[in-house]
Amino acid sequence: MKHLIYLITALFVITIGVSNTNFNFKSINTPTARTFGQEVDNFNGVAVYYNGTVGNVNGRNVAPDGYNLGLKYQCVEFVKRYYYEYFNHRMPNSYGNAKDFFNKSLADGSHNGARGLKQYTNSSSSKPKVNDLLIFDGTVYNKFGHVAIISKVSDTEIEIVQQNPGPLSSSRAKYDLDIVSGKYKIDGNNILGWLRKG
Repeated sequence: MKHLIYLITALFVITIGVSNTNFNFKSINTPTARTFGQEVDNFNGVAVYYNGTVGNVNGRNVAPDGYNLGLKYQCVEFVKRYYYEYFNHRMPNSYGNAKDFFNKSLADGSHNGARGLKQYTNSSSSKPKVNDLLIFDGTVYNKFGHVAIISKVSDTEIEIVQQNPGPLSSSRAKYDLDIVSGKYKIDGNNILGWLRKG
């Protein structure tokens, strides 16, 4: 019985460790001891806050004009706050989980009216750009998906900045960028595509 308890505990720890992991990425920085709401990163003057565990929620963040930024401090809250502060962009639909930002029925390069942004599929004829939103589909470990901001782009890889990647994950990660059949493809599990302002 004691061995069974150890086995169940080990499986639980492994499951939590991969609960929001997007495979095929290269971690940039190693997390240290943090507290909820602590600033752990910053991109173009917009803070990235620590959320603790992936499912942790501590109220809703609302802009001074009443615009819904999202639940503190989920991944969605960061990207919406970033677009609000950096671009003065308000999404027509200010609600939804991370995976809901991507409309699977739209063709590559179409306008995503719910988000007020142009949408590109993974793979796309349009190369990802800095400030694009990168959207991950849900998994068995995280049915809500994930969303991040592309912070760097080269010919062979992208870097993302993210909030709420999990307690053992970094606010920055890199993914390989390939050209497959003349289209740009980001090499990562469950990447649906990217959204762009303009």
